[in-house]
Amino acid sequence: MKRFAELLLNLILTSSRNDKIDHIVNWIKDSNSEEIGWGLSIICEELEISKVKPSMVKEISKLHIDKYLFDLSYDYVGDMAETVSLIWPEKNDKNANFSSVTLTNVIKDLINVQKKEAPKLISNYLDNFDQNTRWAFLKIITGGLRVGVSSRLAKTAISKYFNKNIKDIEELWHAFDPPYKEIIEWCREIIEKPKVKDKPIFRSPMLANPLEENDYKLINPISYLAEWKWDGIRVQLVSMKNEVKLYSRSGDDISNSFPDIIENSFSQDFCLDGELMAGSIKIPGSFNDLQQRLNRKNPSKDLIRNMPTFIVAYDALYIKDQDIRDKSVIDRRELLKAFILEEKLSFIKFSDEVVFKNFQDLEGKRLQCRQDLNYEGLMLKLRNSTYEPGRPKGPWFKFKRDPYSIDVVLLYAQRGHGKRSSFYSDYTFGVWNGYLKNRQLVTVGKAYSGFTDQELLKLDKFIRANTTNRFGPVREVEKTLVLEVAFDDIQKSKRHKSGLAMRFPRIKRIRWDKPANEADTIEDLERLLNVRN
Repeated sequence: MKRFAELLLNLILTSSRNDKIDHIVNWIKDSNSEEIGWGLSIICEELEISKVKPSMVKEISKLHIDKYLFDLSYDYVGDMAETVSLIWPEKNDKNANFSSVTLTNVIKDLINVQKKEAPKLISNYLDNFDQNTRWAFLKIITGGLRVGVSSRLAKTAISKYFNKNIKDIEELWHAFDPPYKEIIEWCREIIEKPKVKDKPIFRSPMLANPLEENDYKLINPISYLAEWKWDGIRVQLVSMKNEVKLYSRSGDDISNSFPDIIENSFSQDFCLDGELMAGSIKIPGSFNDLQQRLNRKNPSKDLIRNMPTFIVAYDALYIKDQDIRDKSVIDRRELLKAFILEEKLSFIKFSDEVVFKNFQDLEGKRLQCRQDLNYEGLMLKLRNSTYEPGRPKGPWFKFKRDPYSIDVVLLYAQRGHGKRSSFYSDYTFGVWNGYLKNRQLVTVGKAYSGFTDQELLKLDKFIRANTTNRFGPVREVEKTLVLEVAFDDIQKSKRHKSGLAMRFPRIKRIRWDKPANEADTIEDLERLLNVRN
């Protein structure tokens, strides 16, 4: 366990991608198969421990740590695992056996412990671990690891050490559960490559790069085809030997949330890549509508009936017992279109090509997306491109509509997580509502991205110097600082006092120069909403 904790610390302190890979490789060298599998499941944030909840850590901590000290420390640090690991009382008579406890020992204890025995187990580990190992142990429980390692980077390290094709590793990854015994033993050449052809597996998606100005010259209708970029969530629908699965773009199995999709019957095996949308093909809903169905593991019949879903299919990876990813996107689309017609799938819409004459024509179509709730922009795909996992530069581009922007007033700030746990980096903001002396600020959103490290330091300094009230880890500030916020969409919402909510808000500019009374109003946002509708 101590070695794994040291690995996590090295990953946090290392910014270089190659150095992170080397750290994981060095850890793999001296780890057994089970240890590797559990460790990678934690780094990839794919391990679920159902019997031990993050709230339990807070409850246990307050039995061992002065409540006032805990509250002050948590307010300052902003991260539960880091706070507890730092201020947990050190024992002078630690059990020496705990220095040799393995990661596998810890995981199995957490998985198998009875709920009523969990507090005692957690306390025992915290008492006998050193500070860094305590932190790693608590991160396993609380999640939110944030060590700057993506799932693909972790798999790249496996690929490098065992000299295996990363495409093969990614293909197998979602067919097995942690600790991925079959995958690791295949990598070690203990067993032959597992056969997953008959399983409804997730296949790593091909991703697009944003279209930059330097790329404009590449785009023409002979080389590239265009499609609308639909405003839903990307999914893979897979049917294999009569078993149907629906996956999110990151490979999460979301089948139970959408029984109206997976309970359909199919006459052949396939894997489709597309966009999950709310509503119906004839009357698509908005992303805000779709949010009513997301993260509902067991949606009610009423919810399914009132908010149905459908899929806009834009690619096929596997059809009629054939992996077709090596075919061109043009050939794949032809096979996909024929498949949808043949299967008579009423809940799947084929993503039609958007015809354009030249780049200026394409730009005009992109601007039309401002008036259409269903489109985020355009997807541009090289006509001869094969389906390549990851984000290769050149074959696919996304050409999104320009964001909206408004000036808002900073109202509240909260500490961030990971590297930002010592800074106030999560900001709640509002706009003016009412007229003249009766005006008040009402919340419309929250943002925690878009600013540089230097700007973060200035914002943090402002918040500390202008705090007017505290609510646990949240600080209320003087209503004097204006932020220019960019956002993709505006929707009606009950989450904020304003009755409106922004989609993907981010800080575009800090308006140190602008008086707060000149910030935008609720009427400005409502006008945007009316234009969109």
